[in-house]
Amino acid sequence: MHSDPSSIVIPPDLLPVDGRFCCGPSKVRHAQVDALVAARDTLLGTSHRKPPVKRLVGAVRSQLTELFSLPEGWEVVLGNGGSTVFWDVATFGVIEQRSAHAVFGEFSSKFAQAAAAAPHLGEPTVVESEPGTHPEVVEVDGADVCALTHNETSTGVAMELRRPAGTSADDTLVVVDATSAAGGLRWDPAEVDVYYFAPQKCFASDGGLWFAACSPAAIERIERIGASDRWRPASLDARIALDNSRQDQTYNTPAIATLVMMDAQLRWMLDGGGLEWTAQRCDRSAEALYGWAEERDWASPFVSDPAQRSAVVGTIDLDDSIDANDVCAALRANGVLDTDAYRKLGRNQLRVAMFPAVEPSDVEALTACVDHVVALG
Repeated sequence: MHSDPSSIVIPPDLLPVDGRFCCGPSKVRHAQVDALVAARDTLLGTSHRKPPVKRLVGAVRSQLTELFSLPEGWEVVLGNGGSTVFWDVATFGVIEQRSAHAVFGEFSSKFAQAAAAAPHLGEPTVVESEPGTHPEVVEVDGADVCALTHNETSTGVAMELRRPAGTSADDTLVVVDATSAAGGLRWDPAEVDVYYFAPQKCFASDGGLWFAACSPAAIERIERIGASDRWRPASLDARIALDNSRQDQTYNTPAIATLVMMDAQLRWMLDGGGLEWTAQRCDRSAEALYGWAEERDWASPFVSDPAQRSAVVGTIDLDDSIDANDVCAALRANGVLDTDAYRKLGRNQLRVAMFPAVEPSDVEALTACVDHVVALG
């Protein structure tokens, strides 16, 4: 590789219009920032218990219901803290006795760890596969929650969501971590009971909130545990979050700016054509990235099975003769940002966000930039 990768100059005509490819927090569209500025005198710095902010929360909940085509009886619940906090919320208020987990990367493993550490729950069942693949959960062995991950952000593996054979929502809730998938990947509510996520990926907002689309069976479970004598910290109580969400508010003060940016992103998504439109944008980006890698003798998609390749997070292995860190350094020096591999995965690879706000043409431009950098090496 070039002795000083940061000194490489990429021709301006090769560069993407917007060089942000971070897997979270993700690229924020200018219109979202404009919405934030427009809210400076009406929403920012005002009470979250008053009508203007409650209308904003209500709009976000309503738009999520429309985006996901949620059936009658489903509710959108939200709270403070992001998906990491929701794992603890679930251990207190969604898992009744024990859970089963599909683990295939950094983030899917953390929910399993949270369930295993909870002293009031039984030992969870864990079905694990190597990074770059996902396991199939074919039986849940008496678990009342089956925990899946729609998209593993650390590895670029996506899972088609299916309810395990022989189970129903009456006995086993399917609870899905959708943090990097929600808004960019298709899913069927008939196969899921809780679809939870944070807004800093496809929704191009900031972190610090969690959202959960909940089926009637999940609502019944939350209310039943909420009426029991199980001890639950108030800030992690799913029943309290549900009760507050029904009033279009959160238990404690939310980040208003996060909600403003998310609202603007949701309006853009729905105006464009909804989830199918956003998913098609991600599909075009993925086709460009994986197709490019497959045409190079020094690059290849990390996820070998095309059916498991994510359309929102792409991971590309590079030949050992090419240092991915040097490639990222050269790109960074030219304003093409955050293409580094997930640190704990420890592979010589690029990781590229292809969320709906990322233009497919910019993904194509990124591949041309990588070609240029490698050619100079």
